[in-house]
Amino acid sequence: MAINNQGSGAGGPQRHDTGGTGRHPDGHHQPQQHQGWWGETTVRQHRPAPARTAGHPFQPVWNQPPPRRHGVLNVLLVIVAALVVAGVLLLLSLSLGPSAFLLCGVLALVPLGICLLGLRWIDRWDPEPRGALLFAFLWGAGASVAVTLLLGTYVVELLGSAFSTTSPEVIGPVLQAPLVEEFAKGLGVLILVYTRRSHFDGPVDGIVYAGTVAAGFAFTENILYFGSAVAESGSAGSLVSVFILRGLFSPFAHVMFTSMLGFVLGLALSRGGGNGRILGAFVLGLVPAMAGHMLWNGGTLVLFHDFVLFYLVVQVPLFIAAVIAVVLLRRSERRLTEARLGDYARAGWFTQEEVRMLATRPGRSQALAWAQSVGAQQDMREFIRTGSRIAYTRQRMLGGRRDADYATQERALLAEATQRRARIFQVASATR
Repeated sequence: MAINNQGSGAGGPQRHDTGGTGRHPDGHHQPQQHQGWWGETTVRQHRPAPARTAGHPFQPVWNQPPPRRHGVLNVLLVIVAALVVAGVLLLLSLSLGPSAFLLCGVLALVPLGICLLGLRWIDRWDPEPRGALLFAFLWGAGASVAVTLLLGTYVVELLGSAFSTTSPEVIGPVLQAPLVEEFAKGLGVLILVYTRRSHFDGPVDGIVYAGTVAAGFAFTENILYFGSAVAESGSAGSLVSVFILRGLFSPFAHVMFTSMLGFVLGLALSRGGGNGRILGAFVLGLVPAMAGHMLWNGGTLVLFHDFVLFYLVVQVPLFIAAVIAVVLLRRSERRLTEARLGDYARAGWFTQEEVRMLATRPGRSQALAWAQSVGAQQDMREFIRTGSRIAYTRQRMLGGRRDADYATQERALLAEATQRRARIFQVASATR
């Protein structure tokens, strides 16, 4: 959608009969600079974007029933995960008492909200399916907690036998908790890899999914910690202290640990490969996740005796480094969108103005503002979302991924983009 055209109003779309600019022979590859994590996959399976044929008939994609290949499985996974969460929360309620459980649950919503807002900011460019994110949260809040409780005692006994001279106060939080908890959370991320692989495009997606699992785990764990503070001391002061330390000073702790696993899995998936690569990446990704968790839990037990010093020297720099890494990855996502949609612009599917609109945040904001003024905001949102999906579908093909029929998906998405564009033009013309 070209910006600032004549005849459609400021910020409106520019009509093109062929749906794009002049054709460009796309039999050669144009190298991209500053590509980011996705650069190496681009040259593996080079293939030109399909040429746009003027007058090619398309059916309205949004009127067609969605594919149900994995729909039933995904629904079942969400239902099972929700039942496990209900069971875990019921046990906590019986253990703490209804009043304490309600109070601790409300307090746990504060760090949860902080984490989810941060993950939403990370996920804004190419949002993940809500159903997948719901399963990720439910797995973290229920199944990962259940796995941790079931395995925790056995792992403590094994570690106690292996490290007989080590204090139990160190074995529990520094060794057992990172090993069991990161494995339990990681299982949820691994399930998403196999059930939502078509939406698992790279490191950012991995961070979002893993971070959502971790946010769910931290929510339930915070209820337990807050409840323990009330039960052990019986005073509000102890609860406030734990809430400040866990809920305000370090709400992203679990998210940061598990996100390292998600990053490694996302990077591995972006480069193609089968089960061997995925499982290898899972094991490899658990190493930094567990190591970071061990450092965090053992900082004041092994390395530092002053929490404030540990917080300023270790925790704050780690958080800043994580934020910088996420910002760089998000910029890489934008460059990927621009590069891949540029392929389609040369094939006639988009105009160069549309590429700039779809691949820049100011362009998206301007387009949405104009679409709102003519009553086409929802179609414009879908057009932008479809553009991102087209870019990532092409990147999967260029990366040599064969876990789905991406050529068919590509055609369907291009058809949807064309229909969305036509609908926006129609709505805009009707409001003149």
